[in-house]
Amino acid sequence: MMSIKSAKGKPAAATVANAAPLLTYTQREKEIEPEVRPIDFAMYRRMFTYARAYPAFLTPLLVCVVLRAIQLPLLNTIFSKILNGPVTRGTIATLLWASTGYLAMVIFTQYTMYHRSSLAGLLGEGVVHDLRRDIFGKLQTLTLSFFHKTKLGRLISRITSDSEVVRAGVQDAVFVSIVCGGQAMIALVIMAFYDKALVLIVLATAPGYYLVYRYFRAKLTRAHRANQESFSRVTATLAESVTGMRITQSYVRQDINAEMWRNLVTDHQRYNMATVKAAGTFGPLLELISAFVIAAVFIIGGYRVLNPAIHADVGHIIVFYFLISDVLGPVAMLSNNYATAIQSMAGAERIFKLLDRTPDFTEPADAIDLPAIRGRVEFRDLGFAYTPGTPVLHNINFLAEPGQTVALVGHTGSGKTSIINLLAKFYLPTEGQLLIDGVEIRKLRGDSLHQQLGIVLQQNFLFSGTVMDNIRMGKPGANDQQVIAAVRGLDCLDMVASMADGFNTQVGERGATLSLGERQLVCFARAMLADPRLMILDEATSAVDTLTELRLQRALLLLLKGRTSFVVAHRLSTIRHADVLLVLDHGRIIERGTHELLLANGGTYSNLYRQFIRAGMA
Repeated sequence: MMSIKSAKGKPAAATVANAAPLLTYTQREKEIEPEVRPIDFAMYRRMFTYARAYPAFLTPLLVCVVLRAIQLPLLNTIFSKILNGPVTRGTIATLLWASTGYLAMVIFTQYTMYHRSSLAGLLGEGVVHDLRRDIFGKLQTLTLSFFHKTKLGRLISRITSDSEVVRAGVQDAVFVSIVCGGQAMIALVIMAFYDKALVLIVLATAPGYYLVYRYFRAKLTRAHRANQESFSRVTATLAESVTGMRITQSYVRQDINAEMWRNLVTDHQRYNMATVKAAGTFGPLLELISAFVIAAVFIIGGYRVLNPAIHADVGHIIVFYFLISDVLGPVAMLSNNYATAIQSMAGAERIFKLLDRTPDFTEPADAIDLPAIRGRVEFRDLGFAYTPGTPVLHNINFLAEPGQTVALVGHTGSGKTSIINLLAKFYLPTEGQLLIDGVEIRKLRGDSLHQQLGIVLQQNFLFSGTVMDNIRMGKPGANDQQVIAAVRGLDCLDMVASMADGFNTQVGERGATLSLGERQLVCFARAMLADPRLMILDEATSAVDTLTELRLQRALLLLLKGRTSFVVAHRLSTIRHADVLLVLDHGRIIERGTHELLLANGGTYSNLYRQFIRAGMA
């Protein structure tokens, strides 16, 4: 028989934690979403740590950016000089030579543009690839509590939409802004060479540009933040709706859900329109200021040419006129890039917040690999809380010897699943110790434990692929013969043979094409193939019909043979032969013993069993 340590201390009365006030959906959103700061250069530096991984793209791209910034004002300068020279007072020969030179410059400029765009696209693709790789890698390191608290749609949006806006920030906003800024500065230098007075007129409009920028900076920041928050809600709701489609149809909620969805996308449309409206006002305002600048140049420049006292060179005014587009045009383009930069920063903040997240617990540097498990499991004075200050397990003490079966019994919320989560090291104890073969679980490497642990749940997850593929997940290196041997070991080959294509049957997404019994069989076979020393079964047969359950129970006995097992079951018939039953209530062990002993004691287990007998479920 199994040795069981008696509980230390008397069970205390169960307490109910004060429930926190429910938050509205919008409040929860605001708790999760970071505040977006306008143009955080530290954030851009971090984004470009990913770009630096691609020097073959980045270095020539920077060369192309500098060339492009120089070429554009030079083109307009050459064009204006041709008008002012060969066209007005030159010969056909000089005009042809000048036109040929201009055409060559245009071709060189477009060649540079082609490479700038191509290299920027390649760089952006590399950055997005590495971001998505790191996001997925980070998700593999986070503990289950993170996934319990985070909506699936949010994680999807980090890899999809947020990564895409970072791509736009890296390959477009930054390099286009450098081109625009360089183009404007070089044009101003050339203009100053021809007419310093007119340059001062252009520079005098800078305060107007700044005031417009400052006003719309805050407006666009709020608009883009609200827009991306709204998109996250849309993504999260879509993922949730598709996953829960069976419940939606079962309760005839299609119309209700459709109406909720219409409200959600209408809300998202409103945020989109606010963003478009703000951006649509920003650009025309800048162009209006530019129009005033050009008008001022015409008036003052024309006056300087016509005034006999000044008699400015009309050729200089022509050069100035063509070059002013190289100053004012980039300003309008920078306004568009600013919106892209804000979106990119918002996406980057979300991504880096996820990448910077630390797991709820990490393994110590001196954590050890668990050798071949014998199967001795001990809980010592163990306590646990998912939320600090709200314990769900209290003073849990018991010892399971190798090869024995422990059954966990109790009402919903009594702590059965919490014990299993701790045993699988999905969480760590808040108090006390959990020892496997005498080694405290905190000192064990989780991978070495999981490689010797088998888990079968009531609702198991099957991946898209064949039955053979899903069973092989228990031991990825197994060949087909080993997979078939695992099913034969469960004495269930006939059940697989009865499937549409046997082991090659496609299971569909989440196992949708298989019956509940067939899904459980696949999971039993997966565990059998892995040949674990510790087995966890949480309501593994409660969701199937009685005849299928009887068949699976026989397979289950073969699966558990010689392994230390922890079994949770509401159908008490499935745990009658357990070496010991632990009866839990509000996170405490209130009874322990064999099925016969607990029935004879006439306590909580006996009452539960009688209720199941009356309900015909035992």
